[in-house]
Amino acid sequence: MLADFGFAILVITFVLAIYTIAAALYGHFAAQPKWVESARLAMLLSFPLLTLAALDLTYLLATGDFNVKFVYEVTSLDMPTYLKVTALWGGQSGSLLFWSWLMAAFTTAVTLRKWDRDREFLPWVILVSSVTMAFFLGLNVFFENPFARFWQTFEGVAAYTFKPENGIAFTPENGNGLNPLLRHPGMIIHPPMLYLGFVSFVIPYAFAIAALVTGRTDDRWIRITRRWTLVAWVFLSLGLVLGGRWAYDVLGWGGYWGWDPVEIAAFMPWLTGTAFLHSVMIQEKRGMLKHWNMILVILTYALVVFGTFLTRSGVLSSVHAFAKSAIGPAFFIFIGATFVISVALLIYRWDSLKAEGQMHSMFSREALFLLNNLLFMGILGICFWGVISPLVSELATGAKVTVGPPYYERAAGPLFAALVLLMGIAPLSAWGHVSLSNLANQNGMEMEKRYALGIARLLWKPAIPAVLTLIALLLLGIRNIYALIGLTFVALTTSITLYEFWRAARARSRAQKENFFLALWRLAGRNRRRYGGYVIHLGVILMAIGIIGIEMFQTETQQSLSVGESITLAGYTVQYDSLAQFQAEDGRWVTRAVMSVFRDGKFITELYPRYDVYADGQPMTIPGVRSTLADDLYVLLVNWEGVTSQIAPFKVYHNPLVNWLWLGSFIFIAGTLIAAWPDEEPEHAPARARKSRPAYQPGD
Repeated sequence: MLADFGFAILVITFVLAIYTIAAALYGHFAAQPKWVESARLAMLLSFPLLTLAALDLTYLLATGDFNVKFVYEVTSLDMPTYLKVTALWGGQSGSLLFWSWLMAAFTTAVTLRKWDRDREFLPWVILVSSVTMAFFLGLNVFFENPFARFWQTFEGVAAYTFKPENGIAFTPENGNGLNPLLRHPGMIIHPPMLYLGFVSFVIPYAFAIAALVTGRTDDRWIRITRRWTLVAWVFLSLGLVLGGRWAYDVLGWGGYWGWDPVEIAAFMPWLTGTAFLHSVMIQEKRGMLKHWNMILVILTYALVVFGTFLTRSGVLSSVHAFAKSAIGPAFFIFIGATFVISVALLIYRWDSLKAEGQMHSMFSREALFLLNNLLFMGILGICFWGVISPLVSELATGAKVTVGPPYYERAAGPLFAALVLLMGIAPLSAWGHVSLSNLANQNGMEMEKRYALGIARLLWKPAIPAVLTLIALLLLGIRNIYALIGLTFVALTTSITLYEFWRAARARSRAQKENFFLALWRLAGRNRRRYGGYVIHLGVILMAIGIIGIEMFQTETQQSLSVGESITLAGYTVQYDSLAQFQAEDGRWVTRAVMSVFRDGKFITELYPRYDVYADGQPMTIPGVRSTLADDLYVLLVNWEGVTSQIAPFKVYHNPLVNWLWLGSFIFIAGTLIAAWPDEEPEHAPARARKSRPAYQPGD
């Protein structure tokens, strides 16, 4: 009964989405505002309806109603309640319903805003949002019904949406249970964060399409959606980091990122979203790159849907992907249709999106931001080709030819290094001036001195820590040229960023006669977008340290040990003490080793790597990890030769600096929250006049 009720709600909401699309279109073309308002109210109704459907399915999951196919696939009697609830997004059909529910929540928030100044946007924002929601609801209704039930017929047991002729309801005694790899805390939070990021990016896209349709080519749509874009970006960033932590803790490959196709599918919209967040500042400040910003937001939306398609269609092999499904062609058609329509609108409005200024100097801030964008697009191209190359090769030759991590690392590595360097150089530039001396201008310096200062005056102080870092690395015996370049760039960018904080706060402190730290606090509060961005950069720098450490200096070894024997790696000695095998409360069989860790002959700690086998035969390798800011010692009990109480195979990794990656991610998220926090300028404030203001102002 509850399953039928849930499916009925899905059908009603799908029909409501179709009505919303029709009402919005009719209201616009017939100049009937009441129909547009009707569409808005219908869209608001979708959220409570989908909330009922999601709660219905969650209740079925929590109570273990195995007559429902989805419940049978993702839960079992031995699973705790919290895992049963979070299994909502642990399978194909449930995750699609969750996606639609989040979409309804975000569109509700958007349609509840004040539309006094932007009434012409409303029908088109409703239209784009409703088309997206109708598509995902249609997948649930026609292809992946999460409320389908098992029925016994003469042909056997199968799942049907409606009762078949002569069918008798069939309820299995137990379910398959959630994939053990998905029972990690990181995977409980990781998918919702990605979905939140994906869904949030629909809102900027909807406003961009509305701007193209209505001919509003100013930067109003960007100002409305700036925080939506930041929200989407921070959720997607958090999802990627949590996914990396999950991989590090559960997959047993000794790393945080394996360039898996589904990982990359989530990474690609992050690349275009990051480029968009940088380039919109140029449109706001200088009235430039209007075409480019439209291209970026269209690409981001397309990549969001493309990433969802890759995960759910089964066309790619991945530990993250769902099973093969019939929804692949529907996704492909939707991606193609929305992309073609978006590009057609962009071409139609191309002439009206002309820039209000020109880029005269390669040293201006807008030029460096454009270079930043091009680097992101270069990485995107590398990732996109790496993901689709197996599909292209299969179509051309009949065999899938995949590319591995070496391809991505060698192709994208130099571009990432250039991005780190650019993060340091860009703050030294000024908006729009054509002179090289413009690069020497900085916040707080007197306007009359700006043409007299040289590049060396700006760079020599921040460059000192970078040079000292390079010397220290060489004295420590590091000769890896890529590590030396990367860490030197990191040191230079760090020193420039901190120097920017210090110099701006010192100038304010002297001018306002304030305490230095109070001046810094007030300065950051007055310009949260700028200084929040600097905090984000510091987070990225710390993450870069962790990435360089594990990518350039990771070492590993593997060996079968008898009790009392040991492995030595990177100054650590890991001794095999004992082995225990037992059955846990949830039914899995646990094989756990006890390992003593020594350094310089001194006992440090004990580690407990283990190998779990679940009731369905699914294995999971959990490492024993000793973590410090300097390194991780990562020990795996593996099962390629068999494990006994007397001899067992182990694999040991030494991962230098990896924890700086996780530390940097916290600072990264904090910086995004600072940048997104409301400032003194209200949303409805008029855009600044660009032509009457000087090319550069202290504090810009």
